[in-house]
Amino acid sequence: MLTNGQLTPAPGRTAVDFEQRVDFARLRDYRLARARAALDASELGALLVFDTNNIRYLSSTVIGEWARDKFTRYCLLTRTGEPHVWDFGSAARHHELYAPWLAPGHSRAGMLGLRGAIGAEAGLFNSAVHEIKDLLAAEGVAGMPLGVDVAELPMVFELAAQGVLLADAQQVMLDARQLKSEDEILLLSSAAAMVDGVYQDIAEALRPGIRENEIVALANKRLYEMGSDDVEAINAVSGERCNPHPHNFSDRLIRPGDQAFFDVIQSFNGYRTCYYRTFAVGSATPAQRDAYTRAREWIDAAIELVKPGVGTDRIARVWPAATEFGFADEMAAFGLQFGHGLGLGLHERPIISRLNSLTHPVEITEGMVFALETYCPATDGYSAARIEEEILVTADGPRVLTRFPAQELFVANPY
Repeated sequence: MLTNGQLTPAPGRTAVDFEQRVDFARLRDYRLARARAALDASELGALLVFDTNNIRYLSSTVIGEWARDKFTRYCLLTRTGEPHVWDFGSAARHHELYAPWLAPGHSRAGMLGLRGAIGAEAGLFNSAVHEIKDLLAAEGVAGMPLGVDVAELPMVFELAAQGVLLADAQQVMLDARQLKSEDEILLLSSAAAMVDGVYQDIAEALRPGIRENEIVALANKRLYEMGSDDVEAINAVSGERCNPHPHNFSDRLIRPGDQAFFDVIQSFNGYRTCYYRTFAVGSATPAQRDAYTRAREWIDAAIELVKPGVGTDRIARVWPAATEFGFADEMAAFGLQFGHGLGLGLHERPIISRLNSLTHPVEITEGMVFALETYCPATDGYSAARIEEEILVTADGPRVLTRFPAQELFVANPY
């Protein structure tokens, strides 16, 4: 665990000879070892993963955001073997050339159904399952359950038709991904640092007459200039759109006195941010300031509880019930008073909410990284405050990775 005082470093993006920064070989070894340990602790003989985050965790290969929803890439890890990766056309050849940590012959061209565009009658699922079964047999786990995370239904049907006993791989992979290594923490901190800078740009640009979508464009441009490999989504919500929270952005013009909040979801070397900040434009009303103060009190109360051994139910209980801020029940308010693990995925363990945590708490453990976020509607009926902090759990308690000022409502370009 990092021990640099109470600050988590965000080192430069380029490896240098004069500082110890992210060690990617160590990162690859750590992730594969965590996955092997989780697999060994399960009843599964192998993991067959289609989730791009799981593929990257096991094989340290990626071909960009394009692949996230195609289900064309997949990876197999057995108890006894090295990762096998099937990739889109020439990407497999690229891995052979530039990913020497993959065993010879373990990067293969593959194609399944492209979300149904290629029908099962083409036989690609059938041949893929035969190939997978041959590998399971060769590596001595053919008689054991095969864990699958997410897949096209024809693939699931074909595995079952060929006699493969299926089980859930996603829980095993989330077990593996739950605790972050030193290198993962450095990458998460670096990703947060990029968003720190974007919020400075947003604060300077946030004036009457600019549109929500222009702020989104500004943020995308800056993030990619700083080295982001995926700007997954940016929420930009202002004025009367703040309440209820729509979780999107529009072409609305920012007006004087608006309250506006933003969420920046992006990744650096695969490691993601989820990072809300709220601003007032030019000036703030008492109702807006009061909503912000309450949202800050709720998030601070949650952060104060973060330490190893605490259950997530204790954190959820310090947040208001849904009926206390205008919602019928916890399902209707889900995601507003909320916590979620961060890593290669946006929503990893633990998930913290009154919807699930009160009855099924998870114990907080050193090495977890998660985001905590609160939301408070204002008494004016349309404004609202939204705050989010990313937290590293250390032996001594919480360490906040997100640093753009948020203790008080930030008034951008005051009159």
